[in-house]
Amino acid sequence: MKKILLFIIALVTFQLQAQENIDELLNEYNQNNIPYISVKELAKTKTKPIILDAREPQEYQVSHLKDAICVGYDSFELDAIEQQIPNKDDTIVVYCSLGIRSEVIADKLKKAGYTNVTNLYGGIFEWKNKNYSVYNSKEQETDSVHTFSKEWSKWLKRGQKVYPKDSITND
Repeated sequence: MKKILLFIIALVTFQLQAQENIDELLNEYNQNNIPYISVKELAKTKTKPIILDAREPQEYQVSHLKDAICVGYDSFELDAIEQQIPNKDDTIVVYCSLGIRSEVIADKLKKAGYTNVTNLYGGIFEWKNKNYSVYNSKEQETDSVHTFSKEWSKWLKRGQKVYPKDSITND
């Protein structure tokens, strides 16, 4: 079993390194069943959508988009969202590091009847790469971005990369 797990990790790592751009990465991992919203579109939107962060709490504490609600990925609970966002026609943008986990969460919302859900193209990495602000657990602007893993960190071009072992939960 351990050998199989190591093989899978090696295979995923190889595939990540083989990706040349974010389009290839997202096409490889996503089903494209949730429409994307670009970083530029989200930054310029006049009507403020509900923003959901589909990363884990330790990632959110390091950095997140302003006013984002941490819903987690492994810890995601649809019932909690339905209580927090009862209007299924509200505009919702879901993001994660790059847009892969957020597609899974957005799809769960769509299947639960939410009608206006988009996935932030390139996630928080693309947000930071385009030089938009991110905030820490104290809601202060930060240059740090949790990178999920060393392999995924290659997609973050701006900001201070924070790796899982570097995560600090008591800022």
